[in-house]
Amino acid sequence: MKIRMLPSLLSLAGLVVLPLASGSTRGQAKPKSVIVEEIIARVNNSIITLSDFQKADNQLREEIQHECQGCTADKMEEKYRDRQKDLLRDLIDQQLLVQRAKDQGVSVETDVIKRLDEVRKQNNLQSLDDLEKAVEGEGMSWEDYKAQIRNSLLTQEVIAKEMRGRIIIGDDEIKKFYEEHPKEFTRAEQVVLGEIFLSTTDKTPEETAVIEHKAEDYLNRLKRGEEFSEMAKRYSEGSTAKEGGGLGTFERGQLSKQLEDATFSLNKGGLTDVIQTKTGYEILKVVDRFQAGLQPLDKVRREIENEIYMKKMQPTLREYLAQLREESYVTVKPGFSDSAAMAGASIIQEVSPTPDAPQKSGKRKLPKPKTGGE
Repeated sequence: MKIRMLPSLLSLAGLVVLPLASGSTRGQAKPKSVIVEEIIARVNNSIITLSDFQKADNQLREEIQHECQGCTADKMEEKYRDRQKDLLRDLIDQQLLVQRAKDQGVSVETDVIKRLDEVRKQNNLQSLDDLEKAVEGEGMSWEDYKAQIRNSLLTQEVIAKEMRGRIIIGDDEIKKFYEEHPKEFTRAEQVVLGEIFLSTTDKTPEETAVIEHKAEDYLNRLKRGEEFSEMAKRYSEGSTAKEGGGLGTFERGQLSKQLEDATFSLNKGGLTDVIQTKTGYEILKVVDRFQAGLQPLDKVRREIENEIYMKKMQPTLREYLAQLREESYVTVKPGFSDSAAMAGASIIQEVSPTPDAPQKSGKRKLPKPKTGGE
């Protein structure tokens, strides 16, 4: 169980301790303490506990099992070991980014509510109260669940803001990439589709008729110029709703004949009629289309920019995180590995709990803990 406490009560020895009895009176023995949680790392005034690490480790195993469903047990273990060595580093990185977001006054509370509502819709739940019950039924506290979403959004905000001014991609670079990778941009005829989907599963004929009427209304609104992706986020009941209805890219033969006939006859930006399927009604939009052969540069420019950006982003982000570490106070308990630890970094010492020393104005770095010999 993780106990939230004020920084002044956190022990630099790597343990959070709480008295078994509240307070004491003169003449009575001091109350004993019991270890409630073990601290394995400290990032300025924030802590990473052993249970935080264990939860992240369990989540990593689940992600690998999901991503590598056809892999052998040995292959999954190899992937796990490769990524597990950076697990504590990633937890520290997130703390650094979340703290920087708070320093910059970034607020994502509105986005947290939106994300929770998206999860609610994806799981066909009626209310956020139902989502809360479902989360707690999985063994996670509601506050921890919201905190995970909040921290993820804060991290994304900081990365987007900081990388925007650090990664510059010029026209010459884009052209060079295009000329050096012609096979990547030589394609069969393709359409890029978006969808708005309304489910009729377990609906009565009367309810199905109402849903069909609703779909026709949405189509008319789209024809009058309303934004497809915004309507998809608001009204679609499909799994693609949170991405604005983005369904993906398809070649001929990859869709059912009904959907292929309805979409490959359209130009970019075209809308299908309301299509009835076995599970509901949907409206498809041709977000883009590609004729067979080498695609023109202007057609694939955004793809190239994204690919170059992703190649540059990881080393640039690591440089930025190294800068944050230099401005911060990061300690790690012996026996745990931080793969991005800087030379001369501190470790958590076995000392008695002491109050945090006041920080100097304008500096994040905290004073190093004293040892018994000082």
